[in-house]
Formats: sequence, C-alpha cells, structure tokens
Amino acid sequence: MAKAAAKKVATKKAKANPRNKKLYDEGMKVRKAVLGAAYVDNSMAGADDFMMSFQDITTEYCWGYAWTRPGLSKKTRSMLNLAMLAALNRGPELKLHINGALNNGLTKEEIKEIFIQVAIYCGIPASLDAFKTASGVFKDRGV
Repeated sequence: MAKAAAKKVATKKAKANPRNKKLYDEGMKVRKAVLGAAYVDNSMAGADDFMMSFQDITTEYCWGYAWTRPGLSKKTRSMLNLAMLAALNRGPELKLHINGALNNGLTKEEIKEIFIQVAIYCGIPASLDAFKTASGVFKDRGV
C-alpha cells in the first residue's frame, strides 16, 4: 500500500510556478518557437514537482531573460549555443539545439562551419561528436 501511494505522488503532474510571470510567458513563446511546441509541451507534461523547478528556471531565465534580449538575433544565439554545447560535449542538449538552429534559419553549411571552428579551438574529439550528432539530426529531418 505504501508503494502505491509513493508511486501516485511521484507521477503527480506539477504546475509551473515562475517568479516572474512576464519573463516566463515571453520565454515560453520563444522556447516553443525554437524547440517546437510538441517538445516543450512534452517536457512540461512530464515534469513532477522536482523537475518543474528546473522547467521554471529554464523557461523564465534562459528563454525569457536571455533569448528575448534585443542584442542578438535568434540565429546568432543558436550559433553560439551550438559552439558552446559542442565544446562542452553535451550531446543530448546539442541535438536539441541543432534542431532549434534549423528552426531559427541556420543552414547545414553554417552548422558545418560552426563545428569546424569547434575542431580548431576546442579539439577534434568535441567536433567529431558534434558532426555525428548533427548528421543524425539531418538524417531524421531529411536535411
């Protein structure tokens, strides 16, 4: 009986609780535009109370604060993200942001050039993983 109660608590759908609703709402618009509404909705729907705190801060500060600033275009922000995530060797997040970069208008050629730059400044292994990840995304999307 205790196991059933614990399982029920663990699967309880959590609600967003942002500190700054305006930033959160603006961030959610940008997040869905870049990553796709289906991906974001799935992430939100799968968040329990523990993970919802992460969803809140990501949406509010990453997408609402940083991505909505006027100083850089979404395309430039995507280029930066690809370079940083490749350099840090963050494969799953890189895959997500390669899709986002394509949604933001980057071409396959531009993504290739970013990862060549990564090879020079961050190393061949980081670039190789980035090229492999991008190749998989291009295949999945028919690019």
